[in-house]
Formats: sequence, C-alpha cells, structure tokens
Amino acid sequence: MPIRIFLVDDHKIILDSLSMLLGMIENFEIVGTCYDSRLVIDEIKELKIDVLITDLSMPSLDGIQLSFKLKEAYPDLKILMLTVNDDTSLIVDAFQAGISGYVMKKAGRAEMEKAIRTVNDGDLYYSQEVMRVILAGKGVDLEVEQIKLLTKREIQIIKLMLQEKSSAEIADELFISPGTVETHRHNIYKKLEVRSVVGLVKFGIKHNLHIDEH
Repeated sequence: MPIRIFLVDDHKIILDSLSMLLGMIENFEIVGTCYDSRLVIDEIKELKIDVLITDLSMPSLDGIQLSFKLKEAYPDLKILMLTVNDDTSLIVDAFQAGISGYVMKKAGRAEMEKAIRTVNDGDLYYSQEVMRVILAGKGVDLEVEQIKLLTKREIQIIKLMLQEKSSAEIADELFISPGTVETHRHNIYKKLEVRSVVGLVKFGIKHNLHIDEH
C-alpha cells in the first residue's frame, strides 16, 4: 500500500516542487495539496491520509496552530513539519503540538524519504541538525527530581544516544565495554520511565528542559 501524503505550504512553487519530488518515490502518493492552512481541515475530510507535511511559518494559521487543530480532529494523523526555522522554542512547541517529525527545508530527497517512512511507521523523526539545536538550547533536559537520579556517566550516555550513536560507538568514545553501555542504557530507561531513544526524546521535549552535567 502506498503512503498517502498531503502537503501544506503557503508557497505554491514549494507545493509543486514537493509534489514532483515525493511523487517520484516508490510507494509515495500525493493525495492533495493546500496553500491556505485555514482550509486544510475541510479539504482533508474526505481523504485518507497517512502523513501530512506542513510548513511552520504561514499567514493566518501557522504550522503549530494547524497541528493542534489537526491532532484534535485526527488524533492518529502523522504530521511532519518541514521548515527553515531552527529556533529551539518553536521546535519544542511543534512537538508539543503533536507532530511526529521536524525536518529542515534544506534536507535532500533521501532524508525526506527517511523522515516520511519513519513517522508513517509510528516513530518520531528528528534530523541530526534538529537534535543538535535542541541539545544546544533549551530543548532537552530532565525534571529536577529525576535528573538527581542520573549519574554523570548516564548523562554522557544520554547525549550520545540522542546523537543516534550505537552502543559500540558509545563504548569506544567513553572507553568502556558495550555491555557496560547496555547496563547504563537499561538504568536510564528505568529511571526516566521510558522504553527507547524515541521515548527519551519525547520525554525531554515534553518537559522542555536541557541536560546539564552535575
């Protein structure tokens, strides 16, 4: 079954370009486009959509406001934000609005395809660039009570996990064994009550905090 995609952007040339680019990818089907975000909810009523891709900065109703409305009307809809904006607070607000992925507009076809397939599968997608922005700003931190439970080593490992490094890569960087990394990973998940890196990212975004070594 093809992944059915709906595109929202206030620039028609962007809509045309994205439609052409994504329509050439195997198992992708563009089922509609809209350049006025205020009309989106009405326009998708009769459509079966798997992934909706929206711009962030739009007149009248921006991507975050639109995402809130869409998730209220269609809780299971996967929303991918495609934008030039890398402001940390907006990234956090977008995920809190219910989006499943955030991609910069300078991304290439390969990253777009990966992002769409990832969110369609029910996972969270964030590019390395977006993750760096979040970690460098106010995006990912932990509640005071829970950060006190973490060791300095666990915080180091969290940061490396959020950079999508494998246990072997983390072990090499910290000069410890992969088995030790896995033990730390297990302890981190238990302390933060999450089950995966995706859960860890969602936790950080939910609490709008920044990880600092202590």
